[in-house]
Amino acid sequence: MVFRYSLEEPTGKMEGAGCEAPATAGVQGCGVKQLPKSYDQECGYLQKDLDLLANSLLARHNGSKDVEKCLLDKKVHIPNIESMMPKKIKPMIMARSGEKCDGQASDDSFLPGLPDDAALDVLAWSNRSYYPNLACLNKKFKSLIESGDLYKLRRRLGVVEHWVYLACIMMPWEAFDPVRERWMRLPRMPCDECFTCADKESLAVGTKLLVFGRELSGFAIWMYSLVTRDWSRCDLMNWPRCLFGSSSLGEVAIVAGGSDKNGHILKSAELYNSELGTWQALADMNVPRKLCSGFFMDGKFYVIGGMSSHTNRLTCGEEYDMEMGTWRRIQNMYPVSGVGREPAMCSPPLVAVVNNQLYSADQATNEVKKYDKINNSWAVVKRLPVRADSSNGWGLAFKACGNSLLVIGGHRGPEGEVIVLHSWDPKEGNQDWRILSVRERAGAFVYNCAFSSVNGADSFCSFKNKHNDVWYFLRIIIFLPKNKTCM
Repeated sequence: MVFRYSLEEPTGKMEGAGCEAPATAGVQGCGVKQLPKSYDQECGYLQKDLDLLANSLLARHNGSKDVEKCLLDKKVHIPNIESMMPKKIKPMIMARSGEKCDGQASDDSFLPGLPDDAALDVLAWSNRSYYPNLACLNKKFKSLIESGDLYKLRRRLGVVEHWVYLACIMMPWEAFDPVRERWMRLPRMPCDECFTCADKESLAVGTKLLVFGRELSGFAIWMYSLVTRDWSRCDLMNWPRCLFGSSSLGEVAIVAGGSDKNGHILKSAELYNSELGTWQALADMNVPRKLCSGFFMDGKFYVIGGMSSHTNRLTCGEEYDMEMGTWRRIQNMYPVSGVGREPAMCSPPLVAVVNNQLYSADQATNEVKKYDKINNSWAVVKRLPVRADSSNGWGLAFKACGNSLLVIGGHRGPEGEVIVLHSWDPKEGNQDWRILSVRERAGAFVYNCAFSSVNGADSFCSFKNKHNDVWYFLRIIIFLPKNKTCM
């Protein structure tokens, strides 16, 4: 998994790190805020969005009459909204001090016309790719977002949002938002050249993306924060390693096995707490292994596959009970396929868990298989949309996205190399794979892929419907133009 790429800017549509706030002009100490061109059309749908938002908030506030009155009392709130939205030809003039130019104090709430608790609910249910835009509006929004409090509120509300993080051959790290079906480039990682070119592993946990690799001085971990939107160094594990199995559950992650700097295969495991930024040693596994895969299922952590030596491929799995702190060995949990292939050439098992059901992408047969927990066996359920056998499973990502399985791989065609994201919901049975997105000029090999499921696991489709209603209202209130964001 050698990671090489150029830093040339893509020619296609890209949401970058720049920030574009609503246009303003200085007038004797005042800022003149212009309304977006879409203002007339959007205002026509204002009442509809108020009703949709009210229903959404009421459901989450257990039918609170106070919230209902707050959102639906037109006599109280529509005039306040209109005070923010003057006539089309009349710009809004606000003093830099936060006062109106006539000397009267402005509304200091997050969304004028709404109490802060309701406003925070709106913000929490909006898509998090909009947060950088909100931070550009004023200091109050910037402070709210950079504090991380919105993510804590989302956790309490049960808001779940899935993002895919990819590093491919001709690009730095990028994020893909399945809800809005858009790509966003992360800032460049400030690592040395050795880390850039060396093999790496990645893991998304809580609001952080961890990238494990080697620098000239040894093992290193770089961490990207969704809250601050920048890279920083992460503390090393108690036993630094590579080629390990890992997975995350909410704010914690577990890494197990792997190989140390001297090539020794490990059976140790560690738990990472993303809120505390600490590594905690766990009990050792029964068998040392590297090139293995990890996942959470039914509240427990599992490790399957891998190698216990340079020639011995493992078929057993291990289950870690987080409450008991013990490992249980499961014989023949991952039967070896592709007999005759050099074991060290095969990728770690490509596995994903959807609705507590384990699936595998077989590197030898190009089939999706489903695990039977009771009989400890596998059954074929579908063909993969790409070939995994051509590169022994390398360069391909197999992930869970809410209720769906994602297969991310490269294609070579007459127009060049592209990365394609395929999606399939197991509940749909024999339905074909759906192409979720195509990333052009990205090479044909996925070097690293991590999946962020902030605040748990849920279907991104249900969130998509909720966030569209809530954000449509929010965008009208704060005059955010469409398709403007910064990472």
